[in-house]
Amino acid sequence: MPHDIRILTEVELRAALPLDRAAVDVVETAFAALARGDVVMPPILSMDLPQANGEVDVKTAYIPGFDGFAIKVSPGFFDNPALGLPSLNGLMVLLSAQTGLVQAVFLDNGYLTDLRTAAAGAVAARHLAPAQVSVAGVLGTGVQARMQIRAARLERPFDDVLIWGRNPDHAAACAADLSQDPGLTARVAGSAEDVVRRAQLVVTTTPARSPLVRAEWLHPDLLITAMGSDQPGKGEIAPQALAAADLYVCDRFSQCETSGELEAARAAGLMPDTPPELGQLIARALPRPPGCVICDLTGTGAQDTAIASHALGLLGDAGTVIRA
Repeated sequence: MPHDIRILTEVELRAALPLDRAAVDVVETAFAALARGDVVMPPILSMDLPQANGEVDVKTAYIPGFDGFAIKVSPGFFDNPALGLPSLNGLMVLLSAQTGLVQAVFLDNGYLTDLRTAAAGAVAARHLAPAQVSVAGVLGTGVQARMQIRAARLERPFDDVLIWGRNPDHAAACAADLSQDPGLTARVAGSAEDVVRRAQLVVTTTPARSPLVRAEWLHPDLLITAMGSDQPGKGEIAPQALAAADLYVCDRFSQCETSGELEAARAAGLMPDTPPELGQLIARALPRPPGCVICDLTGTGAQDTAIASHALGLLGDAGTVIRA
């Protein structure tokens, strides 16, 4: 029998879904659900497209208790800015958990992915950042660099941000943008080392395939959230830095050992033990340990299902309804 499908555009989704504590809370529930072990989440379908300087990931997860589950297609084509196009785009499809019928199609051009990724960074900051953060830093200058800083400020209200990127003009533009936020001063740093040594919270947001962060730069009361490594061969943190941290936490061990920061560390013969997952720390309400913490976020289908379900609940009558 025909049924209604709601179709929404990026503009409509941006109007309805801000980056706020509610988004952070719903993504936190996805981490906790993974820790319970009852989430059905297949491995990421990932394609590396070096001829196009691009990649495509497909993620999904079924979370018991949620009315729907999302299937997300996320292309990243990194030469697009030269064409006046964003590097990231894509869409999500939300299906009924009871019938499998399509409930909604979100033509979000990657906005929901950006939103849940930033919210995941805020979850890491909530549970793993030092209680007092006066200076934050970001390696990277794109959309996610901006969103990660804004998300982290929801949990740790710092006033100063250091920004480093390979392109100084892009770093300056990012700093100028973030400095428009009330009470925030953003400055361009001379090096990645300067950012790491001076900040108490650092987020890495690049598609780097060679390390940006070295072990000798680490210091106590530091959280580094690495979210750029999400495919085999990527890596922003030197394996020795991963091993030198007082605590390494991942979002999903099975993903991080093959496509996260843990991949290179294992290849170097380091970190043979199974690390804790962020959801496990949340579920057990464990306090942040002293010292340097590195959190490896590869992104999960559970987060996509959480943010897509959150979106549908906030949209009201927005979008176009079709009968199919």
